[in-house]
Amino acid sequence: MAAGFKTAEPLEYHRSFLKENCRSDGRELGEFRPTTLNISSISTADGSALVKIGNTTVICGIKAELTMPPSDAPNKGYMVPNVDLPPLCSSKFRPGPPGEQAQAASQFIADVIESSDLINMEELCIEKSKLCWVLYCDIMCLDYDGNLLDACIIVLLAALKNAQLSEVTINKETDLAEVDIQKKKPLKINRLPVGSSFAVFDDSIIIVDPTAEEESLSTALLTVVTDEEDRLCAVHKPGGTSLSGEKLQHCINRAITRNKEISKLVGKYLSICPEVRRAIPAPL
Repeated sequence: MAAGFKTAEPLEYHRSFLKENCRSDGRELGEFRPTTLNISSISTADGSALVKIGNTTVICGIKAELTMPPSDAPNKGYMVPNVDLPPLCSSKFRPGPPGEQAQAASQFIADVIESSDLINMEELCIEKSKLCWVLYCDIMCLDYDGNLLDACIIVLLAALKNAQLSEVTINKETDLAEVDIQKKKPLKINRLPVGSSFAVFDDSIIIVDPTAEEESLSTALLTVVTDEEDRLCAVHKPGGTSLSGEKLQHCINRAITRNKEISKLVGKYLSICPEVRRAIPAPL
């Protein structure tokens, strides 16, 4: 009976739970799904990680390459994030060029990288106007069940913390780059941005970490990104109904709490030796 009601009237089905301050999967309105993390998932990448938030699963590989610095920033390297939503992760996505949601997610990640000061791009420069590192950050969704942006930020942060760059010097005689793959150093991460996504129902009820079905039934979606010093890095709201200042502040406060939870998870996992880390996913 309940399954038939859910199929025939999905919105009313969810409303019946929201009236009782709970959700159809048993969570409270402000409760995130279990979050698990695995680092060094891709042996051929310079850094990698896999993150699961409930059923939503994303993997990130960092590939570092040497190139010339951009002409408008000759003393900086740069990062190129890309989010891929292939058909294998959900039937809502189709083969072919990146869809609107994938493009929007890629741009959002690029904005977070810039606004949060995640990495000092000057440290990626090897020699001004001649040589720098470019970090290709490829994020692929393996299973889509809502809250993609939160998962993308966490997996990017974990992969960057796992990444190591080879030592590079410029030979003064030949003016060529010499790469020592035996000497590697980790990236210096300046900030720890973490996203928290929310869905609004009936213009008034706010839930965190929405599933794909909850996203499709909501009247608005909101993602708030904060760093470890409680600074607001980004707010992403792709249309929908408006939010009062009070409700927005409530979302920001919850995002600050979430940042501490995820920062603790990533820090704890990175402190484990690599062999154990690959074998045991870290739960939250």
